[in-house]
Amino acid sequence: MRKSTERQRSSQQNVSTLDKTLLYSAGVILGFYIITSVMTFQHLPPLPTLEDMVQPGAGLHSKLQVTKGGGDNGNQSEFPPETFPQTIRSAPLEKIIHPAVEIIPSLEIPNMTVPAFYDPPQFEPHGGIRSYLGNYGKKLMTPTQALSVGSKVNGLQTIFVAIASYRDFQCRQTVESIFTRATNPERIRVAVIDQIEKEVDVPCSQPESPCDEDPSQVLCRYSKQIDFFTMDAQYAMGPVFARHLGNRMYRGEYFAIQSDAHVDYILDWDTSIIQQWTNANNEMAVMTAYLSDVHNSMDSEGRNIRTTRPIMCKSDFEDFGATRHLRHGQQPEGPAMIHNEPTLEPFWAAGFSFARGHFIVNVPYDQHLPWVFQGEEISIGIRGFTYGYDFYTPETSPCFHYYAKADKTGKRGTVKLFWENARKLDRAKVKEVEVGGMKRLNGIIQMSPPEVTPDSWLHVDEEKYGIGQVRKPQKFFDTFGIHMKNFKTEDHLCRFVGKIMHRIWIQHLRKDRMGIDYDKITYQFKDPDIYGITWAKLLPKTTK
Repeated sequence: MRKSTERQRSSQQNVSTLDKTLLYSAGVILGFYIITSVMTFQHLPPLPTLEDMVQPGAGLHSKLQVTKGGGDNGNQSEFPPETFPQTIRSAPLEKIIHPAVEIIPSLEIPNMTVPAFYDPPQFEPHGGIRSYLGNYGKKLMTPTQALSVGSKVNGLQTIFVAIASYRDFQCRQTVESIFTRATNPERIRVAVIDQIEKEVDVPCSQPESPCDEDPSQVLCRYSKQIDFFTMDAQYAMGPVFARHLGNRMYRGEYFAIQSDAHVDYILDWDTSIIQQWTNANNEMAVMTAYLSDVHNSMDSEGRNIRTTRPIMCKSDFEDFGATRHLRHGQQPEGPAMIHNEPTLEPFWAAGFSFARGHFIVNVPYDQHLPWVFQGEEISIGIRGFTYGYDFYTPETSPCFHYYAKADKTGKRGTVKLFWENARKLDRAKVKEVEVGGMKRLNGIIQMSPPEVTPDSWLHVDEEKYGIGQVRKPQKFFDTFGIHMKNFKTEDHLCRFVGKIMHRIWIQHLRKDRMGIDYDKITYQFKDPDIYGITWAKLLPKTTK
């Protein structure tokens, strides 16, 4: 139409010099142009809808990206996107003191050279990435700040998978299933912390045959997307330290997964889990669960055939004295009562966690918790809660776990555990290291037993590995029936967690999709066997 307008303007300017024949010819040409344009536009395909704009295999988070977090006036990240894949092989390194030596300096364990945390130079003017992303939890991130984290490749959101492996023969199998069963393996980067005994264990990084003989093997074909940090198993101090090292291997991917080393991933797991996360409509969503057993969960081609899913709702205090802590027990499993979106739950699980990459940037595993096994989950869970993150169980699982008790071959029962290292230390030193780690863990999340004083545990790096200020730990305790005065929990929380809790909580999801607003939640769970149904008045009138 721009051309026709120019012609009209030109004809009007020169009308005095044109004869009637020329005017008539110009009119015919203009009329023909208009008619042709209208007919052409009538036959053009319709403009793409929001659903059409979703890239194949990318899930539906594109919806959120259209409004950049769902409520920040369409703002975009002020930083250029990260390249993918990156690798720790060219990353800066730093030396750290082994966490056990921090508690017992006389231990003869050498310092370690480890990857430095992800903190790209573009964040330096802001004091670093942690300062930019809410200043170590002092305030909730904005949607724009959240969007500053997350690389893409070919338009696809990338996925970082951290695997902590201790002398595990199924580690390579886990890595292979991650790549071979993904819809878009080019979007995935895997980091393995491989704790092995040299000359005894087969490294997770070793393919069945040399790569020059068979380059099609997963470890060969995707070598640029896999990093291994190999350490002597004798210096392993439990899953917390290993997973801390895994957090250090993160390099700006859009999503981040924490996985065990004996897990099988389902067919198209990447598109499935991204779709489910997107359906939560919550930038602060963390999908996490105790994985179901792999047996009877997948068909021969790797498809998910399980009709139930676990949910995190059962926890109680364990142990006595200085090492008393809140431990999550065996979780119930049943059909999902909420459909087409994940279900809110109170607790975080270490065996599987899927979130935006900024989750492990903001809430990394604590470097200074040696010999901690039980207790890691409530540590990350409360720290994540205080930063504003919300925990969900997926409607369908993207992967399944190999448990020793269900393994008919007996192989999993022979896998070594880090506790074997206790033989190399005397019992008193092991107990001292364990107590020192648990004192710090409980102290940071404000769950210390009364006999533990603040001067009895290590306070280094508390800002880096501490709690946020978006929510208070006490809010978590009050809401979910955890009584710190007598170290008791309200029974039967699982009757509330699930559809009921989800329907009440989801009413308070912030309009900008930056998490559940707990300032608007005043409910405190009470045992229904004692107090009856205390939540009935809070349920919305309409059901989903």
